[in-house]
Amino acid sequence: MKKIKERRLLDFITLGVILIGGFLVRLYKIDNPVADWHSWRQADTASVTRVYLQEGLNLLYPKYHDVSSIQTGLTNLEGYRMVEFPLFNFFHYLFYNLLPQISFEIWGRLVSIFSSLISAFFLFLLGKRFIGKSGGLLSAFFYLFIPYNVYFTRVILPEPLSVSLGVAAVWFFVVYIDKEKLSSLFASGFLFALSILVKPYSVFYAIPLVLLVFNKYKNIQGIVKGKWPLIYLDIVLVPFFLWRAWINQFPQGIPHFTWVFNGDHIRFRPAFWRWIFGERLGILILGGSGVALFVEGLIKSKNFLKLFFLGNIIYLTIIATANIRHDYYQIFIIPAIALILAQGFLSYWENKKSYLSKFIAVFLVFIMFILGLDRIKEFYKINHPEIIEAGRVLDRLAPEGSKVIAPYNGDTAFLYQTKRWGWPVVDSSIPELIEKGAEFLVSVNFDKDTKEAMKIYKVIEKTDRYVIVDLRMKEGL
Repeated sequence: MKKIKERRLLDFITLGVILIGGFLVRLYKIDNPVADWHSWRQADTASVTRVYLQEGLNLLYPKYHDVSSIQTGLTNLEGYRMVEFPLFNFFHYLFYNLLPQISFEIWGRLVSIFSSLISAFFLFLLGKRFIGKSGGLLSAFFYLFIPYNVYFTRVILPEPLSVSLGVAAVWFFVVYIDKEKLSSLFASGFLFALSILVKPYSVFYAIPLVLLVFNKYKNIQGIVKGKWPLIYLDIVLVPFFLWRAWINQFPQGIPHFTWVFNGDHIRFRPAFWRWIFGERLGILILGGSGVALFVEGLIKSKNFLKLFFLGNIIYLTIIATANIRHDYYQIFIIPAIALILAQGFLSYWENKKSYLSKFIAVFLVFIMFILGLDRIKEFYKINHPEIIEAGRVLDRLAPEGSKVIAPYNGDTAFLYQTKRWGWPVVDSSIPELIEKGAEFLVSVNFDKDTKEAMKIYKVIEKTDRYVIVDLRMKEGL
């Protein structure tokens, strides 16, 4: 018993070191302005929380500062943002109000970082259950230190929170299957419901659960004999359908979404395989050399892990266009990848007849991290600091509550810097936007619309990087 206790203590100390290390590496450039990679999506998420701070917390009416028609094709002067249930924004709002000494953007990133640590803890438990103690520790390690995942679990996005809730739900379901504790079943259902409310893509995590159910109850009759399957499905799915029914009342706030499935008909074309399995999984995530560990792990892993990854493949296939266009969509496949990498590493390491295999395992991980880091380091860069500078100047010059036009090809990252409601694109004409309430134009690209506005309306500040135009005053008046 003493040895068992010492072993458990050592395991949790090791896990603690991994979690602390995972937290620390995510502090790199945590104070970056929201102008790094995928800043447009981060700006949209952070903007919802900022509106809550301005108008009060109401989870049923999420809004953001983009009042244009570009996202939905409909006039949206109220700025409704009817996508995921704003649970991420609730935590962002709560933490910032509890400790406002930490900046608003840093708190947004910390919500994702805390979510990643939770995911790593439950991956440790899942790895321990299906691979062994070492497999659990390695699963947490890979999840927290794959360079791709380091970046994408310190961004202001709801995906890391959805992943953490989904992985926790999977674990509690495993506990229910093993011990038949109804409390674990209800915990799993509740967490799964929240995960799907935040991002419905986590529903694909349910695929390995089907295997566990059939292994336990053997056939359909055994499954439906009790009432718990229906109860579980109700807990998981009813909140999502209620949310969808609610937000359908606000079509002007629901962005176009059918394109995510196969909007450009790329599914199963050569470019699909190249981008998903070559560029994203093979290089961006696994850094080339990690493919060897992954394939080894996939061959040697138990059926539960195989089905976990199969769920990922189905997700990548169904949500084809979005996964091709945006690399942050692959956040959902990292838990299964971490578990399979852990299995693959152990398969190399436990070859007692060969020290060479141990060296190869360590070398493959080293190369995977180095090449992955080389790709990911570009994501931290601020490529257009002029939008930050122009946004700060506009914030200083424009009265609070004024609406602005910040044309940036529809990218809301520029509008976000102004801290104002407005338009990230001229979606009609400047005179029409003035009629809708636009009072200022701030631009960094000096396009045709900007030049026309500079001729007609009063320029109040101009440099070679940006211009600010007061649309309330005509030039010369």
